[in-house]
Amino acid sequence: MIAILRALPMGPTVTLSWRRSAHVIERNVMNYRRNWFYLVSGFFEPLFYLLAVGAGVGRLVGTVQTSGHSVSYAAFVAPGLLASAAMNGAIFDATYNFFFKLKVERTYEAMLATPLSVMDVAIGELGWTLVRGMLYAGGFLAIMAVFGDCHSYDAMLCLPAAMLITLAFAAIGLALTSYMSQWQHLGTVALAVLPLFLFSGTFYGLDAYPGWLQEVVRCSPLYQGVALLRALALGHLSALLLIHVLYLVLLILFGLFVVSRRLARVLTP
Repeated sequence: MIAILRALPMGPTVTLSWRRSAHVIERNVMNYRRNWFYLVSGFFEPLFYLLAVGAGVGRLVGTVQTSGHSVSYAAFVAPGLLASAAMNGAIFDATYNFFFKLKVERTYEAMLATPLSVMDVAIGELGWTLVRGMLYAGGFLAIMAVFGDCHSYDAMLCLPAAMLITLAFAAIGLALTSYMSQWQHLGTVALAVLPLFLFSGTFYGLDAYPGWLQEVVRCSPLYQGVALLRALALGHLSALLLIHVLYLVLLILFGLFVVSRRLARVLTP
């Protein structure tokens, strides 16, 4: 942890780094200006799941018990799908698009020919995934509110919590992709994301799993996000939520540390 913090820019250089990184975010915005449909397309997948599973299956299931309270199945599923929306907002840009710019288009080599540093590039790409993730999460949270799936004013905290989820998956996605050398390696992304989506408590609670599998699920980064958002959306606040927050923050710092080191090794002589 100390080594990670030491590797990140501190002091007055942080402000300068964020300003320079804004140019990386601006480039991505310009790139999607004529391809806006691809930017928002990932928002619809969890929305369709909410309509199909939350409303359809919810009529069959009725209510479920969570934290000692009875809630509708749609209200139970919606925070998990919100976490998935935040993940989707990060994962595509942090893997496929990042790989294309790093290995095919050589975008970052051109960027480093400017005053931008490796850390500027890493923070800029992380910032862009945050913008995209917030588009997904913010829109989905608004739909949850319209459908009556937010049972507490604490649900307003779901948006900053979704930011942590987006940044965590973006940082880890960038870090892992920096080690990939072929397009075929990106197939592992779908292989990892689908089980996370299905087996992170999104559609049912931990008690549905065998004891040993519950411990495995608890280690999932998406489960941390699902548990955090579900507690906030339903108004079940406790000090235990800080564990989920700390897990996601450490994941962000670790991913940023790794990707900045990898880019420095790959892009600079």
